[in-house]
Amino acid sequence: MRVWGKLAGPSLIGNFGEPFLYLLVLGYGLGQFVGEVQGMSYMAFLASGVICTSAVNSASFEGMYSAYTRMDVQQTWLGMLSTPVNVAEVVFGEVLWAATKSLISVSAILIVATALGLIADAWALFILPIAFITGLCFASLALLVTSRAKSYDFFLYYTTLVITPMVLLSGVFFPIDSLPSIVQVLAKSLPLYHAISLVRPLMTGGEVTQIVLHLSVLIVFGLIAGLLASQRIQKRLIK
Repeated sequence: MRVWGKLAGPSLIGNFGEPFLYLLVLGYGLGQFVGEVQGMSYMAFLASGVICTSAVNSASFEGMYSAYTRMDVQQTWLGMLSTPVNVAEVVFGEVLWAATKSLISVSAILIVATALGLIADAWALFILPIAFITGLCFASLALLVTSRAKSYDFFLYYTTLVITPMVLLSGVFFPIDSLPSIVQVLAKSLPLYHAISLVRPLMTGGEVTQIVLHLSVLIVFGLIAGLLASQRIQKRLIK
């Protein structure tokens, strides 16, 4: 947090700028051709997807590139392990910080969405804890990838083969109802789909359904990935 604080200005500008461009170019531009989607403007539909994608990207970047730097390049973790702190606590701290970065990013996008009139009511504030839980989930998954990484290039596999397909299939840009049945089943097994299913009605004033299911999927993914990441990092650092 102290290191990030020195670069907080440019980081926050990026958190505002990128989602604003997505909403402006795709929301206004493509929205003119699409019209309404599921009873809402395409921009409102897209905004909820962009919010969840931002939480995923922030947590994943922090859990991969930044965490790998601390683990392997700077060997910050080894220095921490020379104190009474253990590996599980280091991993848990990394997950918490990455989730915090997701929360910061989503907060910035919510401000942009509010300025554009895309927030229906104050229930949208509940998006913040969901963003934090989503960050915890994807930070754990990212750290599991980091536990196997030999270089920064290794992360391209996860980004290209997991994150990108997940974003395309989970309902960020279009409803998954238009996909083949078997693909819909696959999409509904992905954690990002469940995050979007919680965030979208909160933004648009709709009814949130199956809350326990959606939260359970995010939590289970995060717990399993976090435990596996901790075990693998333990073996990697302590030989």
